[in-house]
Amino acid sequence: MTYTSTLPAVARSRGRWMRQLWRLPTGRFGIIVVACVALVALVSLFWTPYDPKTVDLAARWVLPSLQHPLGTDGTGRDILTLIMGGARTTMFVAIGSGIIASVVGIVLASLGALTPRWTRESMAVLIDILIAFPVLLIAMMISSVWGGSLWVVIWSVGIGFGVSIARVTRPELRRVLHSDFILAARASGLSDMQILWRHLLPNVAPVFIVQLSWSMAVAVLAEAGLSYLGYGASPTEPSWGVLLANLQAYIAIHPLAVVWPGLAITVTVLGLNLLGDALREATDPTLSRGRDPLHPPRASIRHVPEVIS
Repeated sequence: MTYTSTLPAVARSRGRWMRQLWRLPTGRFGIIVVACVALVALVSLFWTPYDPKTVDLAARWVLPSLQHPLGTDGTGRDILTLIMGGARTTMFVAIGSGIIASVVGIVLASLGALTPRWTRESMAVLIDILIAFPVLLIAMMISSVWGGSLWVVIWSVGIGFGVSIARVTRPELRRVLHSDFILAARASGLSDMQILWRHLLPNVAPVFIVQLSWSMAVAVLAEAGLSYLGYGASPTEPSWGVLLANLQAYIAIHPLAVVWPGLAITVTVLGLNLLGDALREATDPTLSRGRDPLHPPRASIRHVPEVIS
């Protein structure tokens, strides 16, 4: 028995929603912001204006100038250098937690979709229980036992949002699993793992990517918040949360210095959130076609549930 693979159709669909993503203003803004932060993080691996650990008491609280474009803090460290180092930490946490969330989400969603009924129902109950625990609270509890570090933040956020991804992806896997081409794939002798990798995951990839982008946005905010509270990066590591915590005591005297780390956190989180919204709009046929007067809205073949916060 032969069957027609859906991969070419999936590839064409992916090309369409990527073009649609760039046409959306929110999508362009999100792509540009994420690309700029990633570029700054990459550059900081090889070059920064000053050594982030160098203390120059003679240059304390210098106003923005050519020598120090964003000024200096109370120990004479260049704020631009610290912002660049913080971008590296932010991308490290976002990518690390995103990888862990992807693995956890795919494993839990697959177990909740492809296994026998009693296992599926047990996994659904387990996901509902795990999703009830706030990620930040779990990270603070783990940090109080093992000590604050970036790895604690990465694992806590990754596992927490992996459960959220599984909660949204599992129904989509179940929907695709009942399609005719999946029945044909089973009849041709493909195993469950082959069906998962060749057909199920490519068909739910847009939904998965949307949830992952939102999870990474919250991961950036979680890292900054935990580092601000002392549960994340150590004081010697460049982090926007640590920098904000160090500068807040001087906000009445040097308010401009506090603006830069807060602005970096805000713009990065906003860019990732808008990118997630644009991805949802670009991959949802109802939303994307509703914008085009030449193509009236039609029934959506994919429903993207709201993020479980």
